[in-house]
Amino acid sequence: MTFAGWLQIAALFLAVLAVIRPLGLYMARVFGGERTFLSPVLRPVETGFYRLAGIAPEKEQGWLAYGLAMLAFSLAGFAVLYALLRLQGVLPLNPQGFAGVAPDLAFNTAVSFVTNTNWQNYAGETTLSHFSQMAGLTVQNFTSAATGMALAIAVTRAFARSRAATIGNFWVDVTRAALYVLLPVAIVIALAFVAMGVPQTLEAGATATTLEGGRQVISLGPVASQEAIKQLGTNGGGFFNVNAAHPFENPTALSNLLNIFAMLAVSSALLWTFGDMVKDRRQGWAFVATVGVLLVAGVAAVYIAEAAGNPILTALGLDGSGGNMEGKEVRFGLSASALYAAVTTGLSDGGVNAMHGSLTPLGGLVPMFLIQLGEVLPGGTGSGLYGLIVFAVLAVFVAGLMVGRTPEFLGKKIGATEMKCAVLAVLILPVAILGFAAVSAMLPAAVASIGTPGPHGLSEILYAFTSAAGNNGSAFGGLSGNTLWYNTTLAIAMLAGRFAFVVPVLAMAGALAARVKTPPSAGTFPTHTPLFVGLLIGIILILGGLQFFPALALGPVVEHFAMLAGQTF
Repeated sequence: MTFAGWLQIAALFLAVLAVIRPLGLYMARVFGGERTFLSPVLRPVETGFYRLAGIAPEKEQGWLAYGLAMLAFSLAGFAVLYALLRLQGVLPLNPQGFAGVAPDLAFNTAVSFVTNTNWQNYAGETTLSHFSQMAGLTVQNFTSAATGMALAIAVTRAFARSRAATIGNFWVDVTRAALYVLLPVAIVIALAFVAMGVPQTLEAGATATTLEGGRQVISLGPVASQEAIKQLGTNGGGFFNVNAAHPFENPTALSNLLNIFAMLAVSSALLWTFGDMVKDRRQGWAFVATVGVLLVAGVAAVYIAEAAGNPILTALGLDGSGGNMEGKEVRFGLSASALYAAVTTGLSDGGVNAMHGSLTPLGGLVPMFLIQLGEVLPGGTGSGLYGLIVFAVLAVFVAGLMVGRTPEFLGKKIGATEMKCAVLAVLILPVAILGFAAVSAMLPAAVASIGTPGPHGLSEILYAFTSAAGNNGSAFGGLSGNTLWYNTTLAIAMLAGRFAFVVPVLAMAGALAARVKTPPSAGTFPTHTPLFVGLLIGIILILGGLQFFPALALGPVVEHFAMLAGQTF
């Protein structure tokens, strides 16, 4: 660890903190239908979309209609992407001449991008054409992120309204998210990436002469445009197989910081948007504080673990003063790699600039645990906010039990319906993760995909289903996931983590919107204070993470103690 490393981490978080309020305020105005500086240009485009689609923007929907519209939109996106991947061989912009994608891999990939997971059981540069990358994956990067933002805004309205039968119009919310927020910011970031050396071309590749005199074809493509929305929408799927470790996706230390900044910007600012829309900006800052404490702790834990190095290598006489650099890029070093690993898993991004499977056991445990906490730190674009709201509802319920009062959050009484929905939502991740991981650890065909036997092999399986159900997309790379079993079961886990979670959350939002919003009284438990922040952190750690401890103890914890004892597997 170095002072420069800690300074780099601090600078990144300060930069994100600086944009939370202005970007959050801008999004509050966008979703409130207010005029913004982009309205003169984009409002005619927005209204044109509504006319073409036959949408009445003033007509709002109840939670059920909103949810059905979201599911229909996602199903249509899945069908189009699946068809593009299967028919890739006969579609244009395929200079490499790639054939169509196999059915099970196309199913997994289509589900992955529609659910904002971007799990990739393939190498992009050797599997997908430019058309598939642009018209398929990049489009879904926009639409899946916009869907998450729309859902978060719908849940926010439930707390802002009183005796309301509706929570917004899905088609309006998803259009505004993509048109006013994601698209303009992605254009700026893509241009910045191009200036930093990220390719943006329709050429298939460039031929280079190696030092030995041989010829090597280096893959190229429309990388910058996909890289921008991949990070901004917390999608994470890379153009290249090694993701942001590839010099064409992430060439410099500056581009690396821009990657991480782009990941955090919208998700973090949405927390402030929530506070502004419910007329209590202190609540937004309380959410920012909650997320900040846990995420900074995660970054520090990974950095410390990786800086400690590998005692097995030290015992063999190797210099361990530089820490564990296995699987990391020298141009980034330990601090930037640790920062990226923790942020990409505290979010539901899943992009990587280092190989998570090469982290030390404790260094690898932290990213896995951050996903298992529910992807709320600050989580995916939109999905992190509504996940955090679920934990906040559970926190006020616990507080109500302790003081003997009816739980209340932002003027809304929390009743049996809301609690049933919240509990159902938080059960989705452990059921999907532990259920599929347990079966895979016993099934010979699934175990055969493990890259490293022993506790690390269990970690590979556990991480895969943690990443899929958490809609993250990162992986311990030793697991060979492109099999019928993993393509199918990981896709099911992704679907559960996205849709089985959000449907009860929408039902909870519908019930809350219908309740009377009451002003705070002398007995109201304030939810913007350090006390509530501490309670919320405790609820996230206990309900989000404690249930996974036995599985983690059998994987990375055992591997850690084995490493200290000098054992290898």
